[in-house]
Amino acid sequence: MHKVYLGLGSNLGDRSAQLEKALEEMGPEVQVLRRSAIYETKPWGFEEQEEFLNMVIEAETEQEPPALLKKIKDVERKVGRQATFRNGPREIDIDILLYDDLECSESGLSIPHPRLHERAFMLVPLAELASDLIVPGQDTTVAELIERLDASGVHEYQAKPAF
Repeated sequence: MHKVYLGLGSNLGDRSAQLEKALEEMGPEVQVLRRSAIYETKPWGFEEQEEFLNMVIEAETEQEPPALLKKIKDVERKVGRQATFRNGPREIDIDILLYDDLECSESGLSIPHPRLHERAFMLVPLAELASDLIVPGQDTTVAELIERLDASGVHEYQAKPAF
Protein backbone atom coordinates (compact mmCIF):
# COMPACT_ATOMS: atom_id res chain seq x y z
CA MET A 1 0.00 0.00 0.00
CA HIS A 2 1.10 3.54 -0.75
CA LYS A 3 0.46 6.51 1.53
CA VAL A 4 -0.84 9.56 -0.32
CA TYR A 5 -1.98 13.03 0.62
CA LEU A 6 -4.64 14.58 -1.59
CA GLY A 7 -5.79 18.18 -1.60
CA LEU A 8 -9.46 18.91 -2.28
CA GLY A 9 -11.01 22.29 -3.05
CA SER A 10 -14.33 23.74 -4.17
CA ASN A 11 -15.67 27.25 -4.76
CA LEU A 12 -18.84 26.74 -6.80
CA GLY A 13 -22.25 25.60 -5.58
CA ASP A 14 -22.59 23.78 -2.27
CA ARG A 15 -18.86 23.69 -1.56
CA SER A 16 -18.90 21.51 1.56
CA ALA A 17 -21.34 19.00 0.00
CA GLN A 18 -19.06 18.66 -3.02
CA LEU A 19 -16.07 17.93 -0.79
CA GLU A 20 -18.08 15.22 0.99
CA LYS A 21 -19.30 13.75 -2.31
CA ALA A 22 -15.70 13.56 -3.55
CA LEU A 23 -14.69 11.67 -0.40
CA GLU A 24 -17.56 9.21 -0.90
CA GLU A 25 -16.47 8.57 -4.49
CA MET A 26 -12.85 7.74 -3.55
CA GLY A 27 -13.35 4.13 -2.44
CA PRO A 28 -12.51 1.37 -2.76
CA GLU A 29 -9.37 2.33 -4.71
CA VAL A 30 -8.49 5.13 -2.29
CA GLN A 31 -9.01 4.39 1.41
CA VAL A 32 -9.26 7.62 3.43
CA LEU A 33 -7.38 7.25 6.72
CA ARG A 34 -7.66 10.78 8.09
CA ARG A 35 -8.96 14.12 6.98
CA SER A 36 -8.11 17.66 7.96
CA ALA A 37 -10.60 20.27 9.00
CA ILE A 38 -12.11 22.29 6.16
CA TYR A 39 -10.56 25.69 5.59
CA GLU A 40 -11.99 28.72 3.82
CA THR A 41 -9.37 30.39 1.68
CA LYS A 42 -8.94 33.23 -0.74
CA PRO A 43 -8.59 32.23 -4.39
CA TRP A 44 -5.05 31.73 -5.66
CA GLY A 45 -3.87 32.79 -9.11
CA PHE A 46 -7.14 34.24 -10.42
CA GLU A 47 -8.58 36.35 -7.59
CA GLU A 48 -11.89 37.50 -9.13
CA GLN A 49 -13.93 34.54 -7.87
CA GLU A 50 -15.59 33.16 -4.75
CA GLU A 51 -13.57 31.86 -1.80
CA PHE A 52 -12.64 28.19 -1.71
CA LEU A 53 -13.20 25.48 0.82
CA ASN A 54 -10.06 23.33 1.03
CA MET A 55 -9.05 20.22 2.90
CA VAL A 56 -6.40 17.49 2.78
CA ILE A 57 -6.84 13.77 3.23
CA GLU A 58 -4.33 11.11 4.14
CA ALA A 59 -5.14 7.90 2.30
CA GLU A 60 -3.80 4.53 1.24
CA THR A 61 -3.95 3.10 -2.25
CA GLU A 62 -2.52 0.22 -4.23
CA GLN A 63 -2.74 2.32 -7.39
CA GLU A 64 0.38 3.61 -9.07
CA PRO A 65 0.47 7.40 -9.70
CA PRO A 66 -0.98 7.38 -13.26
CA ALA A 67 -3.90 5.18 -12.19
CA LEU A 68 -4.47 7.33 -9.09
CA LEU A 69 -4.53 10.46 -11.25
CA LYS A 70 -7.11 8.82 -13.53
CA LYS A 71 -9.18 7.86 -10.46
CA ILE A 72 -9.24 11.39 -9.05
CA LYS A 73 -10.14 12.85 -12.47
CA ASP A 74 -13.04 10.36 -12.60
CA VAL A 75 -14.11 11.50 -9.11
CA GLU A 76 -14.00 15.15 -10.24
CA ARG A 77 -16.28 14.33 -13.20
CA LYS A 78 -18.72 12.43 -10.97
CA VAL A 79 -18.93 15.35 -8.55
CA GLY A 80 -19.68 17.69 -11.45
CA ARG A 81 -16.47 19.49 -12.37
CA GLN A 82 -16.83 21.52 -15.54
CA ALA A 83 -13.87 22.66 -17.60
CA THR A 84 -12.97 26.33 -17.08
CA PHE A 85 -9.55 27.99 -17.20
CA ARG A 86 -6.35 27.61 -15.18
CA ASN A 87 -6.92 28.63 -11.54
CA GLY A 88 -10.55 29.42 -12.37
CA PRO A 89 -13.66 28.57 -10.36
CA ARG A 90 -14.55 24.91 -10.00
CA GLU A 91 -17.05 22.61 -8.39
CA ILE A 92 -14.25 20.32 -7.21
CA ASP A 93 -10.51 20.11 -7.62
CA ILE A 94 -8.44 17.19 -6.37
CA ASP A 95 -4.64 17.21 -6.45
CA ILE A 96 -2.06 14.60 -5.55
CA LEU A 97 0.11 16.49 -3.07
CA LEU A 98 2.37 13.64 -1.95
CA TYR A 99 2.74 9.97 -2.82
CA ASP A 100 5.03 8.13 -0.37
CA ASP A 101 8.38 9.91 -0.75
CA LEU A 102 8.19 9.81 -4.54
CA GLU A 103 9.50 12.55 -6.80
CA CYS A 104 8.37 12.30 -10.41
CA SER A 105 7.54 14.53 -13.33
CA GLU A 106 5.71 13.03 -16.27
CA SER A 107 3.33 14.46 -18.80
CA GLY A 108 0.39 15.75 -16.77
CA LEU A 109 1.68 14.36 -13.46
CA SER A 110 4.15 15.93 -11.01
CA ILE A 111 4.71 14.59 -7.50
CA PRO A 112 5.02 16.27 -5.08
CA HIS A 113 2.57 18.85 -6.34
CA PRO A 114 4.86 21.39 -8.05
CA ARG A 115 3.46 24.41 -6.20
CA LEU A 116 2.79 22.79 -2.83
CA HIS A 117 5.56 24.79 -1.17
CA GLU A 118 3.94 28.07 -2.35
CA ARG A 119 0.36 27.41 -1.30
CA ALA A 120 -0.72 27.99 2.27
CA PHE A 121 -4.21 26.69 1.41
CA MET A 122 -2.64 23.25 0.87
CA LEU A 123 0.07 23.36 3.52
CA VAL A 124 -2.11 24.44 6.47
CA PRO A 125 -4.49 21.46 6.23
CA LEU A 126 -1.56 19.15 5.37
CA ALA A 127 0.24 20.31 8.53
CA GLU A 128 -2.80 19.33 10.58
CA LEU A 129 -2.17 15.74 9.45
CA ALA A 130 1.61 15.63 9.02
CA SER A 131 3.45 18.77 10.15
CA ASP A 132 6.79 16.96 10.59
CA LEU A 133 6.66 15.27 7.19
CA ILE A 134 9.64 16.14 4.97
CA VAL A 135 8.47 17.23 1.53
CA PRO A 136 10.52 15.48 -1.17
CA GLY A 137 12.57 17.95 -3.18
CA GLN A 138 12.17 20.67 -0.54
CA ASP A 139 14.18 18.88 2.16
CA THR A 140 12.19 20.64 4.84
CA THR A 141 9.08 19.88 6.85
CA VAL A 142 5.54 20.96 6.10
CA ALA A 143 5.60 23.14 9.24
CA GLU A 144 8.80 24.88 8.11
CA LEU A 145 7.32 25.56 4.68
CA ILE A 146 4.29 27.24 6.27
CA GLU A 147 6.59 29.54 8.25
CA ARG A 148 7.88 30.91 4.93
CA LEU A 149 4.40 31.86 3.70
CA ASP A 150 1.63 34.28 4.58
CA ALA A 151 -1.09 31.94 5.85
CA SER A 152 -3.33 34.75 7.15
CA GLY A 153 -5.96 34.07 4.47
CA VAL A 154 -6.48 30.45 5.55
CA HIS A 155 -9.21 30.10 8.20
CA GLU A 156 -10.96 27.05 9.57
CA TYR A 157 -14.42 26.96 8.01
CA GLN A 158 -17.43 27.48 10.20
CA ALA A 159 -20.62 26.53 8.36
CA LYS A 160 -23.27 29.21 8.54
CA PRO A 161 -26.71 28.23 9.83
CA ALA A 162 -29.24 27.45 7.09
CA PHE A 163 -31.85 29.81 8.58
